[in-house]
Amino acid sequence: MKTTMLYFLAAIWVVFAAPAWAEIVVQPVMVDDLKAVFGQVTSTDQTQARTRIAGTLRNLSVDEGSLVEKGQVLAVVVDKKLRLQAVALAARLNSLNARKTLARTTLKRSEELRKKGAVSQARIDEVRTNLDVLRQEVAALTAEQNLISQRAREGAVLAPSAGRVLRVSKTEGSVVAPGEDIALIAANRYVLRLRLPERHAKFLAVDDPVQVGARGMTNAPDGKRTGRIRQIYPEIQDGRVVADVDVPGLGDFFVGERVRVWLSTGKRETYLVPRDYVSVRMGVAIVHLVNAVEVTVQRGLNRGQMVEILSGLRPGDRLVRP
Repeated sequence: MKTTMLYFLAAIWVVFAAPAWAEIVVQPVMVDDLKAVFGQVTSTDQTQARTRIAGTLRNLSVDEGSLVEKGQVLAVVVDKKLRLQAVALAARLNSLNARKTLARTTLKRSEELRKKGAVSQARIDEVRTNLDVLRQEVAALTAEQNLISQRAREGAVLAPSAGRVLRVSKTEGSVVAPGEDIALIAANRYVLRLRLPERHAKFLAVDDPVQVGARGMTNAPDGKRTGRIRQIYPEIQDGRVVADVDVPGLGDFFVGERVRVWLSTGKRETYLVPRDYVSVRMGVAIVHLVNAVEVTVQRGLNRGQMVEILSGLRPGDRLVRP
């Protein structure tokens, strides 16, 4: 209660004790010469999810705008020939395993007979060699079976990085070949890409601040925000220099959305006046001098609580609040 009373007394003092007007003297100042351009929201990296085997596309689980994680299965490519090859290999492997078991039994029996002198050493060597050949054939078929299984696992189309799906180029049931593009994914890191006339290149530097305007794609209130230049590309494209700007909150924007940006292209002289010293009457900006004279002025950019006056004032003019 005591604190509230102090605030109340302070407010009464401002209304009755503070001067009804405060005089300021106009003097030119040097400010950044801000130029308005458009930047386009883009991701630093765009990757493509591609097929690794040929077959028919099944279980397509994403659409444009979907958020995906790195390694997530987006679809599955099914090749029926792989299943048939796997069945054939399994049958051959079972036959070889049976022959190998028989050869092992024959070798054991032959070694027992050799001890009794009923079988020659040449016969034992022949049986042992046959067993070794069968073992190698089983190993070869097992490796081939593993290869078929690996190719079947490669039917899964994986997201190469986390991000948002920009485009899905195939539909479920499509017949695809190895290396075909299934989805285009924008990585989670977004920047504002600027393409400026090359005459502005000499004014750009990494970490320079830029002012980013309100978003126009939605009705949500969104004021200006400050970004910083993160990269300037060394190649001039079609007479324009390309630069990327880091701006907080771009993850909710549409990829490709255009936003107005103001950046410095040098210094210039202007007048800065508090915004509440300028009144607007019938669309005309007016300032008030101490001798009760009203002067029509041309406003420029707002700079925080100040506003630029492009014309209508002279150095030494004394202004009061309207």
